[in-house]
Amino acid sequence: MSAAAPDRGASGAAAGHRWRPLADRMRPRELGQFIGQSHLLAPGKPLYEAIAHHQLHSMILWGPPGTGKTTLARLIAAASGAEFIPLSAVQAGIKDIREAVAHARQVAAAGNPTVLFLDEVHRFNKTQQDSFLPHVEDGTLTFIGATTENPSFEIVGALLSRARVYVLRSLTAEDLEGLLTRALEDKEHGLGASGITLEPEALTILARAGDGDARRALNMLELAAGLAAAAGDNRISAAQAVEIASGGRRRFDKGGEQFYDQISALHKCVRGSDPDAALYWYARMLDGGCDPNYIARRVLRMASEDIGLADPRALSVALDAWQAYDRLGSPEGELALAEAIVFMAVAAKSNAVYAGFGEARADVEQFGTLEVPIQLRNAPTKLMKDLGYGSGYRYAHDEPGAFAAGERYLPEGMPARTYYRPVPRGLEIRIGEALERHRALNRARAEKGEKHD
Repeated sequence: MSAAAPDRGASGAAAGHRWRPLADRMRPRELGQFIGQSHLLAPGKPLYEAIAHHQLHSMILWGPPGTGKTTLARLIAAASGAEFIPLSAVQAGIKDIREAVAHARQVAAAGNPTVLFLDEVHRFNKTQQDSFLPHVEDGTLTFIGATTENPSFEIVGALLSRARVYVLRSLTAEDLEGLLTRALEDKEHGLGASGITLEPEALTILARAGDGDARRALNMLELAAGLAAAAGDNRISAAQAVEIASGGRRRFDKGGEQFYDQISALHKCVRGSDPDAALYWYARMLDGGCDPNYIARRVLRMASEDIGLADPRALSVALDAWQAYDRLGSPEGELALAEAIVFMAVAAKSNAVYAGFGEARADVEQFGTLEVPIQLRNAPTKLMKDLGYGSGYRYAHDEPGAFAAGERYLPEGMPARTYYRPVPRGLEIRIGEALERHRALNRARAEKGEKHD
């Protein structure tokens, strides 16, 4: 096969192959060595029981990098004695799938199952994903896909209906400390034979810098060990660990699941009036490489959606912060955006305009193209005046209090509507009071008209 040769189960790192990366050599060779994912792999959990009882089924493993998706797929195949065919969606195509299916049929003829593992399955297009369906359906192979992207958006529905989704979580710092300790002690596959040790503080530093990613943590340990050995020192100090760990970014996928999760968190913190959490998520997004201009656009949206007329200054603050960032750039301009975010978080909140505008648009959709009332039409020509355009219009500035009580501005055939309902917060308290005075005048005018009739 062109993409990858099949193998049987989870092959361990052979002794003597020290050129292989530490992260690859330290892959668990049995389920008991697997670190993390206790919500899936603790005794009694469905996936654990399926593996323990050799019950193969198609699945999608969804989780961040370095959480064990590939390793878990190998362990599942090994537990069932299945042929394991690994493919990567980055390199493989329809031809590779056909070859894998042909091989799976040969294996099936001998009475053995086949697991086809596709890494980065979200990179396959719809046609490529659909090509698995008949072979999964007839049992030729068991499909296991791995993805860092949300399957709801990236995997076709037909494949999702045939594969159970398991969500893998980022490893904890404690998980990574255990993994690094095991790598230091393992003499056959890890660094145990080298005599390398870690200062306790260095272990904590590397585990935290791993940021939930086992591969990343092991790669940093391997680099630190190599530098220590080159310096003739078998002990990795905290200072060396800090140096190795510096410069790394936390996980952040521009345009992907984490991107939208984090901007959602930032927006909800502002809406929930928590400036501290809002600053945290803002810092997280910057740390991950998010374009500050994108955040500036969202802050502007927050000003109009969640604050509105409760504090009209919010819109100006958001625009000024964006302009300041445009002039200063990063990192100086990022502080202006932080100031705007804190202002939004502590400002009085109202979505009255947002909600009212949504209701108005729904009515436009429902009632169609209603005529503009004749008195509200402009009459720039003699013909239009002769037709009555503008006739009966009451000029508000000539009315008491600059308010034409009882005047109706909505089209004929449309019921009275109250879209904008000010909340009792911020400036909208006063706006609400003014509107209520106007409505009282309207009611009085209507009652007077009824008595006159």
